[in-house]
Amino acid sequence: MTDPGGGYGWRAGSLGHAAERAEHTGRELPPIAVLLLPRELERFILRDQAEDLLTAPGVVAVEPARISYGAYLRLPASVGDGLAATQARRLKLPGVPRVIVIFHPLQYPLARGLIARHPDAELWYWRWDRYEAAYDASPRQRERLGDLHLAATLRAAVNIVVSDALGELAPENTDPPTPPLLVPLAADSFPAPDPSATVVAVSLGHLGHRTDWALLRAVSERMPELVLLLIGEWHDAECAHDPDYQACRGAPNLVWLGRRSDEEAARLIALADVGIVPFERSEFNDTALPYRILKYAKLGRHTVAPDLKGVRTWDRAVTIADGPEEWAAALRASAGARSNPDLELREWALAQTAYEQNRPLWERLEALGVESGRLGSERVSSVDTPPAARAGRRARSRDSAG
Repeated sequence: MTDPGGGYGWRAGSLGHAAERAEHTGRELPPIAVLLLPRELERFILRDQAEDLLTAPGVVAVEPARISYGAYLRLPASVGDGLAATQARRLKLPGVPRVIVIFHPLQYPLARGLIARHPDAELWYWRWDRYEAAYDASPRQRERLGDLHLAATLRAAVNIVVSDALGELAPENTDPPTPPLLVPLAADSFPAPDPSATVVAVSLGHLGHRTDWALLRAVSERMPELVLLLIGEWHDAECAHDPDYQACRGAPNLVWLGRRSDEEAARLIALADVGIVPFERSEFNDTALPYRILKYAKLGRHTVAPDLKGVRTWDRAVTIADGPEEWAAALRASAGARSNPDLELREWALAQTAYEQNRPLWERLEALGVESGRLGSERVSSVDTPPAARAGRRARSRDSAG
């Protein structure tokens, strides 16, 4: 793919081989359209439209050289123009250019050098932004960009713009004036899962050896409509050896968000239909009561969990599922809950305060004579109780009596 003569990469498919055969047999090289890409094809913002054009046998793409186009902006104009002319002479193409397409004003010096070698080629200037007003350019660089942009616009046989507003900025450079060609953006390669079937689940907490990676992998593969938000630190040191973990790390419908603050986590949970406890069934996990169940419930979200004994403590908030099929069914049954939260569940969760959860402890403390100020106690504060009375009260306790 890389041309050792010019330092560029060009992509031509079968046309490249045809051009090589023509060159070796002395036949006339085929006419071609040349897309001068401002970056590698895979990273190019107009990749979808470039790839569509590249399906034509006569279209080739030239990727940036080892000396980037940005170098023209950092060099004095005369030096940059000389460098571009040298690069144009060294660039080998698999045909004779009839069209040269540029996408940025910094490509114009190279295009001008190529047109000098191929005067029958016409220039197309495809513009998707106001490059001359770039945020990261100094005033001198903006002036240079403006000059190159104007020169490219005036030289181009076809000015292509992605919006009507950009077209209104184009100078009228022909008589009669030729309006810019409007070619809006395409996004063919951007994923488009069916939004009407989407199920959004959330997992809050540790992502390591407690997690059932085989289960998550199986569920994600069965449910392409699933979006699973994973909030919490993941631990490669604990799981990197596990192929199911590696598959989960690469799954497109598992979104790894890392550690988030409680404020952020609450709002992410509010985006989900359902919470999950993806713990493996083990002796360690079986009796645990995962905190996340209550946190999901405070946002009106139910929890899908494996059949662990501990989670049944809060069975009001939990749906038990055994195996990937049951998990998929339970998750699908939750679809849409993000716009219809269970407000009764939320009310229950908000009532699970530390004060209420600690009630058995306060009752025990009261029974032992420890001042609490809780449970409607009318006990007199120790501040107002004489030391002798407090000592007598202590003496009546079972422990102090021996």
